[in-house]
Amino acid sequence: MDINNLADLLGKLTNSYRLLIGGADELNKIALARKEEIRDALKRADKLGDIIDDLIIALEKSSCNYMEYCEVKSEIIKGKVTSNHILTEIDDEIKFDEIKN
Repeated sequence: MDINNLADLLGKLTNSYRLLIGGADELNKIALARKEEIRDALKRADKLGDIIDDLIIALEKSSCNYMEYCEVKSEIIKGKVTSNHILTEIDDEIKFDEIKN
């Protein structure tokens, strides 16, 4: 999965987690709420928390791989820019010599 998608998903799941925790808190404040309802709400939040933890691990792994990708890409670009620059200079020298003669 793309690193941007993982980060976006993390934000959405984190907001959902906050809402679940807030909902459990509201249930806890309601005198008529049964303890089982509160426990169920906390279990849902806990399950989502586990998913968020897994997503964070995946994001950390992707970030490391992405950084390696960026470094490799940078090295390739540096190599191409250098050789292109050299080729341009050679072409310019050849054209200059042709004009001179």
